[in-house]
Amino acid sequence: MVRFFRFSGIDTSTSNVAEEGVSKERNSAFKRCVNDCVELLELLGMPVLKANGEAEALCAQLNRDGHVDACITADSDAFLFGATCVIKSLRPNSKEPFECYNMSDIEAGLGLKRKHLIAVSLLVGNDHDLNGVQGIGLDKALRLVRGFSEDEIFDKLYEIGKGHVPLFQGEIRCAGDAIPCSDESSPKAKQSHCSFCGHPGSKKAHFKSCCEYCITDSNDGCLKKSQGFKCNCSSCDKVRKDKDKKKHENWWINVCNLISKETKFPNDEIIEMYMCNNHGEFTEEGPLLEWGDPKTDLLVDFLAYHQSWKPSYIRQRMLPMLSTLYLRELARNPNKTLLVGQYEFRSIQRVKIRYGHQYYEVKWKKAISNELSCAVPVEQSNMLEEEFIEVGDEPIGLLDESIEPQIHVDGCWILTDENPELVHSAFPEEALKFRQEKELKDMKRRKTSTPRSEGSFEMSESSKPQGVQLSITEFYRTTKTPSQAKLGEDLVKQSSSPGVGSSKQKRKVSGSKFSKAVRRRLLFG
Repeated sequence: MVRFFRFSGIDTSTSNVAEEGVSKERNSAFKRCVNDCVELLELLGMPVLKANGEAEALCAQLNRDGHVDACITADSDAFLFGATCVIKSLRPNSKEPFECYNMSDIEAGLGLKRKHLIAVSLLVGNDHDLNGVQGIGLDKALRLVRGFSEDEIFDKLYEIGKGHVPLFQGEIRCAGDAIPCSDESSPKAKQSHCSFCGHPGSKKAHFKSCCEYCITDSNDGCLKKSQGFKCNCSSCDKVRKDKDKKKHENWWINVCNLISKETKFPNDEIIEMYMCNNHGEFTEEGPLLEWGDPKTDLLVDFLAYHQSWKPSYIRQRMLPMLSTLYLRELARNPNKTLLVGQYEFRSIQRVKIRYGHQYYEVKWKKAISNELSCAVPVEQSNMLEEEFIEVGDEPIGLLDESIEPQIHVDGCWILTDENPELVHSAFPEEALKFRQEKELKDMKRRKTSTPRSEGSFEMSESSKPQGVQLSITEFYRTTKTPSQAKLGEDLVKQSSSPGVGSSKQKRKVSGSKFSKAVRRRLLFG
């Protein structure tokens, strides 16, 4: 609980703190909240297990033993307790509703196993030891633990903690040796190098004849070395390897010295806690993880008392959960026929897309008509007409549907959004019929759209210029219809006769629906 006080900024010297470092008032309020949550989960029909210690430890044990598929937690300690799959950052309002991490991916990508992760937590700090080893961060810890296998990592940490420093040479472990081991012969003295070309040999000899490393067309001498030149001869390569080895050994000795300064490192209690495989009290048959049916009436009373919600609102929010459980149970037991004891499956209305996922809009009809109100009474609302566009083969809204499943209650029928796989499992015949009808509609739609596309193609072909592009005068001659030409000739004849009528005809022509260029040509030839 020291972590809570540190990050919350509470002064432990002035606050009412119990012997274990926990505020008595906060502890009692937390217990009440936990008890309320347990009661709510039990009313929902979910199994509740009590852990001996950390909740993540029990979840990880259930995941490791195969009782559950994953652990839902934001605490990364779940992997240290042995979890194989962890789900965190739940975001139901997005196309990626959660983040999923697998231990197999960590092992393949980082080369770290469970004991490696525990060793890293001991070095950099964890929930039970916030400080870790002073001066060692994540990069140093990863580089250190990768040098040992999972079976020997804890033993090596114990040796380092006692002051016994295992020496390294490159990536070859030489634990327990007093001096660095090497399978190579002792390094030879570095050869002299030419100051002009940088290769082994003397400058005087290279002026007389070209060295074996410099290849030139003429035998005038070696080439001058470029800036930043590095010789790749065996002698220089050996020197560079020795420098890298010395640098690594110095780093290794410094890290081991930092670890040896810590008292009681590594902490045995933390290691035993993470490696423990008994975090809950189970029967001989194992944990009881059977889901039960939600207790609807008690749930309504519970939420109305604690949240001050209206019963109609509670029942409306519970319907998506009840319909999903109904479909799952119906897939296993086809004898169950009524949703919440009153509604029967009627039809699949359409396909909806919500955040990239498909849903079926299912229509339920009340099986028994009586004077009682519907099981999910909500205020009647006018259903707005929605516009749809075609994306692929599915008609969907201009935007994705709202996040929450839509529920409409109208007299004796309701509409809910359901998972297509569940609907296919529960009502295979109705789902197959809906698919066939939908394919038939799509086929008819494609057939009706084909003539339109062909007509538009012919129009586009006729509008294309043939041969050389026409001049503006030729264009008007070719595009003018016979009726327009005849009308133009009559107007010209009338305009040539003197009198008042000519001005009227001009005004009539100017006020016609022809374009300005056409009127000018008709009037002035």
